[in-house]
Amino acid sequence: MGLPRPGFRTGLLLLLFALGGGLALLDLQDAPLPGPVPGGASGEPDYYLENARLTRFDAKGQPHQRLDTPRLTHTPHDDITRLQRPQGKLLDDSGRVWLARGDRGTLETGGNPLTLSGDAQLRAPAERWQLDTEILHFDADSGHAWSETPAVLRQPPQRMSGERFDAWIHDNRARLTDNVRGHHPPQTHEDPES
Repeated sequence: MGLPRPGFRTGLLLLLFALGGGLALLDLQDAPLPGPVPGGASGEPDYYLENARLTRFDAKGQPHQRLDTPRLTHTPHDDITRLQRPQGKLLDDSGRVWLARGDRGTLETGGNPLTLSGDAQLRAPAERWQLDTEILHFDADSGHAWSETPAVLRQPPQRMSGERFDAWIHDNRARLTDNVRGHHPPQTHEDPES
């Protein structure tokens, strides 16, 4: 006497398990491998994330800072979070959007301030101005953005440069100081009859 023949349901169940296992293996083969674990003078990271989005909330629980980065690394030795090519969206008290980006970024202990470096930029789309500098700092709690490296402020067709830049996004104020130079082309008035 032999073993009982498996039923149709049992055979179907085994087929589904085999198919699911095969699909899972194929999915694992297509997944990209993570990049190398960063290290250096700051020590070995306790974690890193790829394709990360960070959102910071204010004291009232409203989102006021969002950062997108292809790679985020946190090192416990200095409690700093490092970001590759971060792109930031900052909201002021009035709900206006400010955009920031850089080649690299760091978030200090507690996530504040944010420092962007390497072709750093701050844009105010509603006001149509853009700041370009090498290093840009932003304190999310006070809404103060500043640069102590040469900066160029553009609001087409005008352009100004200075050695230091400050902006207070909640007050919608900006200031260039030290060796300020500007290019202000004359307005052209076209004659409607010509």
